[in-house]
Amino acid sequence: MSVQATKTRYETVIGLEIHAELLTESKIWCGCSTNFGSEPNSQCCPVCLGLPGSLPVLNERALEFAVKAGLALGCKIAPFSKFDRKNYFYPDLPKAYQISQYDLPICYDGRVSFEYDGEVREVGITRVHLEEEAGKSVHSGDNILGSDYSLIDYNRSGIPLIEIVTEPDIRSPEEARVFLEKVRTLLLYTGVSDCKMQEGSLRCDANVSLRPVGSEKLGVKTEVKNMNSFRAVQRALEYEVKRQSALLSAGEPVVQSTRHWNEAKGVTVAMRTKEDAHDYRYFPDPDLVPITVTSEQVEAWRRDLPEFPDAKAERFVAQYGIPEYDAGVLTASRPLADFFEATGERFGDAKVVSNWVMGEVSRLLNEKGIEIEESNLSPDDLAALLTLVRDGTISNNVGKDVFAEMFETGKPPGEIVKAKGLEQISDDSALEAVIDEVIASNPGPAADFAGGTDKAVGFLVGQVMKATRGKANPQRVNQLLHAKLRGG
Repeated sequence: MSVQATKTRYETVIGLEIHAELLTESKIWCGCSTNFGSEPNSQCCPVCLGLPGSLPVLNERALEFAVKAGLALGCKIAPFSKFDRKNYFYPDLPKAYQISQYDLPICYDGRVSFEYDGEVREVGITRVHLEEEAGKSVHSGDNILGSDYSLIDYNRSGIPLIEIVTEPDIRSPEEARVFLEKVRTLLLYTGVSDCKMQEGSLRCDANVSLRPVGSEKLGVKTEVKNMNSFRAVQRALEYEVKRQSALLSAGEPVVQSTRHWNEAKGVTVAMRTKEDAHDYRYFPDPDLVPITVTSEQVEAWRRDLPEFPDAKAERFVAQYGIPEYDAGVLTASRPLADFFEATGERFGDAKVVSNWVMGEVSRLLNEKGIEIEESNLSPDDLAALLTLVRDGTISNNVGKDVFAEMFETGKPPGEIVKAKGLEQISDDSALEAVIDEVIASNPGPAADFAGGTDKAVGFLVGQVMKATRGKANPQRVNQLLHAKLRGG
């Protein structure tokens, strides 16, 4: 069935379960490091290995980060919550249970607004709860389904994690991707997670079902796992919507199950029938005391939150006079927004800075696959470069070449311009000497101009630029050529 036919006959209903590792230096129950990429099983202790007699102690910073994430997502903060044991067996879960939160999560009842398809949409946040990471299974093949064996790395076991559970308010795979991008932006602004999907610190599972258009009753859902990029989330959900639509159109039932997204083949594959909450036999963890959070603590953490992207974009428009589009692009990343603002304060012309940050800066960042804070650029150096262009010391095109070298080497623009002799020639006497030579060498175009062909000046300007190796000030060359050719 086509996508359009699916939309006409069925309504897509999607809810997300977003897992974000918290950016603490130590694990949630012990002092082991959370550094990524260390030697397998080198960051473990009896607590994160679940050895008999070891007892967990809550990392206070993990609690703080969970509350800040909840506040960023518009949630209420529970004054009393507790930890529970979620019982299931899997090789990367050494205790055969995961410490999580069940009926009393730390954050609940939130809402996130975002722009999609030209309108403002809202998705409800059911809950945000704290839990521990499991270990990591390292498969011999591309995935668990095609592997002969798996090895276990327990370095990740016990890293603090929040799970963000949404209401089933999302109505298309593309909307799911846009919403997930907004959540990632909010978490990055808050500083509670680095949200690196390629390292597994941000992961997303999706529950998706179809129901007849106009129906209020939810259809049978499937849960899709193993989506490690925004593109994968959208593609996996698109495939699952088509699969379910084909089943329903053929009169066949959709079976509630957990499905694995195979990126290479572009399909979802059944893994197991979907468990319900009672299958996990939740009960309060007897080794951990309940959490009590005072209103004073919550307000102190709220005051520590940054200016969020929507408010920052609105301020950029009002304070700097840049278009709403520019403000939206710049504030999608907190470091990029900070870089723009710092450069603008030094240079003065916010629109010029905006054009460069969205243009040359973003282009090279994308080419290298890095963020602005990982680059060699500084607001001082970009402002200095833009000043050289504005003052006529170098042309805009030369400025782009200088910027590319700044990006690669970290050298200040003045040093690059001086070392390569790139200063623009704006001295009239020097320019007139070159112009006289060009006119004498090209009598034809000069005569064409005298005959009323203005475009001949463009050719002559090009010849002057060529003769000066691009160093001549093109605006001044144009003015002097017109004056010369008119006999001024």
